[in-house]
Amino acid sequence: MADAKRIPTDGGPGWVHNPFAALSSDGLPPAAINPLAGFVPPSRPARKHRGRVDILRVKAGRGGKTVTVVKNFVGIGLPEKEQLAKAMQRACGTGGTVKNGQIEIQGDLRAEVARILTEANFHPVFAGG
Repeated sequence: MADAKRIPTDGGPGWVHNPFAALSSDGLPPAAINPLAGFVPPSRPARKHRGRVDILRVKAGRGGKTVTVVKNFVGIGLPEKEQLAKAMQRACGTGGTVKNGQIEIQGDLRAEVARILTEANFHPVFAGG
């Protein structure tokens, strides 16, 4: 009795009826058969600027050491900030971290950090003293 209630799953004739199965595509233009034939998607232009970011030189609360801080990122997550920080550390040859949504690079390396941010399509602005 259990076999009578089972629905075949082998792709054979089943209970589904396709009303369009009997239609023919004879006499139709190629675009009507495959509307995406010959379609080339337009290339997306690269975004010119991903937003303004501030670059600061900070010494307060760091035992007299100078740190370059990049803040005010809009629309990027922690993984991308960590990738940017790694790129800055490699280019500057120094240490750094990501804290509280800000990238901190050891030393006064604002020019080098600004160059990396410009290459990543950000608009860096020197802020502070």
